[in-house]
Amino acid sequence: MSGVSVIVITKNESSNIEECLRSASFSDDIVVVDAESSDDTVAKATALGARVIVKPWVGYAAAKQFALEQTNHDWVLWLDADERVMPELAREIPAVVAAAPVHAAFTVARRAYFLGRWIRHSGWYPGRVARLFDKRHARFNDAAVHEGLEIDGSIGALRHDLLHFTDPNIYHYLSKFNRYTTLATDGLEKKGKRFSITDLLIRPWWLFVRMYILRRGFMDGMQGLLLAILSSAYVFTKYAKLWERTIHRNH
Repeated sequence: MSGVSVIVITKNESSNIEECLRSASFSDDIVVVDAESSDDTVAKATALGARVIVKPWVGYAAAKQFALEQTNHDWVLWLDADERVMPELAREIPAVVAAAPVHAAFTVARRAYFLGRWIRHSGWYPGRVARLFDKRHARFNDAAVHEGLEIDGSIGALRHDLLHFTDPNIYHYLSKFNRYTTLATDGLEKKGKRFSITDLLIRPWWLFVRMYILRRGFMDGMQGLLLAILSSAYVFTKYAKLWERTIHRNH
């Protein structure tokens, strides 16, 4: 089937959803799966022509897989509500699909806007992720957080960037921090990971060195420094929670 479907999952994304969907207006099939928002996300998405399905929260990967199953076209673009398709990318995607690509999926470079600055280093850019894919050859994995696609086939690369308006302030970052670190700890347990003091002491420091020095986060100014520190704290907290669960199991 020709054309490109777009999927977005939402929960109280009133401040983001309109710009996100407008940037994807090249698609005639936009599916929004909303986790019972208490704001006007659903009304705004519906007004812009999206097919909105309100469904109790089932997890990131499961929600996206459900959204995928509602699409009308074989080729699908997966977006988060805080992302924007650049006009150049909006022209590139339909052209690539119309050319009957041999690849099963395509990656796109995400350019992140963090605390008022575009991050160009720190290991965040280009940070390519598979977002355009043939649903006949791809599915979402079951990761609790930072879910991705399992793709059967070769993967190409799109030329233009996807914009990611992540974390406009530290409050926003920290408001996600506790939830995401808990989900990450869930993932460690699911993989059978056992707590090690080495993970708690070494991994956070190594991440800081890798982001700030080896991947030149210092060139991203104060935002690069804060990003490296906060990312290290994320890793520390994830393993601290794993330790905490180990203690609880043993008592």
